[in-house]
Amino acid sequence: MIEINALTKRYGATTAVSDLTFTVRPGVVTGFLGPNGAGKTTTMRMILGLDEPTSGSVKVNGRRPRSHAAPLAELGGMLDPRAVHPARSAYHHLLALAQTSGIRRSRVDELIDAVGLREVAGRGAGKFSLGMSQRLGIAAALLGDPATVVLDEPVNGLDVEGIRWIRGLLADLAARGKTVFVSSHLMSEIAQTATHLIVIGRGRLIADTSVAEFIAAAAPAAARVRVRSSDQDALARLLRSPEVTVEAADDGALLVSGLPAGGVGAAAGAAGITVLELATEQASLEDAFVDLTQDAVEFRATPRPHAGPSLEETK
Repeated sequence: MIEINALTKRYGATTAVSDLTFTVRPGVVTGFLGPNGAGKTTTMRMILGLDEPTSGSVKVNGRRPRSHAAPLAELGGMLDPRAVHPARSAYHHLLALAQTSGIRRSRVDELIDAVGLREVAGRGAGKFSLGMSQRLGIAAALLGDPATVVLDEPVNGLDVEGIRWIRGLLADLAARGKTVFVSSHLMSEIAQTATHLIVIGRGRLIADTSVAEFIAAAAPAAARVRVRSSDQDALARLLRSPEVTVEAADDGALLVSGLPAGGVGAAAGAAGITVLELATEQASLEDAFVDLTQDAVEFRATPRPHAGPSLEETK
């Protein structure tokens, strides 16, 4: 379990994390989201004991990260998969970690096979692709079979097979009762792997909720209904009320908010209107994230200004 209480981190005049409080519980995959510059990496560094808080506290499995007698058995993390001596082989990198932590040598072989690096285990890590480095970083994080695992962008550089492997790995760790905390900018991956979310912006907590509740809070589900074009206006008038809005979609269907799909179908049937299509549309995690964090985006691209007519056009 990870317990964050009133956590604050300042670098001079800059406050990277401000008064964060949340708990990451075992048995589920918790996603960690936030715009660039939100303070995610700083928070994860404090969880891993790499940085000390300015104020507040971090506890991992009931103790401060640096106070565990066998740290790799309690907490495993990956922030930078390239943080390996480039001349050291994958095998010897893991072996060095194991020998300095009292972990059996056979565990290194188990992890080399588990992450799919057997064929390149003797190759220098400096020659690894990003995907191979990710696998090595994950192997290092899991070396001590820790109770808590913290991973930053674990699918970066992985191919389709690797991404599917990561999904299964995270689910398996959670099923075994581990605390799994994963940061990613890929909303589709978080949506498929996490069941709970911690969302921060500008160093502050925005949401601590389930994925389903986060999406529903940002953009309630809408009913999508298609009828004959001759019946469309009549159905829209029938459904509209102070609580129900009806909008026309680009493809000619109607999007109804404030009334479930069953109610839309019942109203159409009672009016003798034939329904050609009826479904519930839910916003994506990406849509919900953009909606709820738009005021916390620090680095925002602006549309490219129109260059105006070319020199040839003005002649």
